[in-house]
Amino acid sequence: MRMEATVGGSALRLIQGDIVTMRVDAIVNAANSGLAGGGGVDGAVHRAGGPAIAAACRAIGRCPTGGAVITGAGDLPARYVIHAVAPVYDDGLSGEPGLLRSGYAASMALAEQHCLASVAFPSLGTGAYRYPVRDAARVALEAVIGQLRGETGLREVTFVLFSAADLRVYGEVLERLLPAGS
Repeated sequence: MRMEATVGGSALRLIQGDIVTMRVDAIVNAANSGLAGGGGVDGAVHRAGGPAIAAACRAIGRCPTGGAVITGAGDLPARYVIHAVAPVYDDGLSGEPGLLRSGYAASMALAEQHCLASVAFPSLGTGAYRYPVRDAARVALEAVIGQLRGETGLREVTFVLFSAADLRVYGEVLERLLPAGS
């Protein structure tokens, strides 16, 4: 099972850890459409980043499902936080894959617009929004690999998975998408 690959000229890594500790240009937050802070990754980002993140989110107001916005990172070691809104999973037949893909694409586009070299993603939508991890991993990795195969200034994309089980699933999906030796 692969936990690291080179795609284009960029590194794609899978690790288990806490995204709020990542020293990268931007971390991606699993936000809600009201940008209000909540549970899971979103709550952790707001708690660790301090009041500056909440103030910046209030100033922006809202973000649609499948979209992303960027703020400063407050007290986090990253420079920016990209707040991406995943869909709430219903049955997988109600547009969820497209909306999830759009959230990753919008996040990557913001990273490009801000000339960022490194980004760390959580597994968007797989907590309170109930997106099945294996399905989410496929959508996430396909979206990121597709972007890295094109013209990009990103040098490093890291998926920071909270659990060993999620890391294992992402590794299995990465192996299927980029078999060893490819």
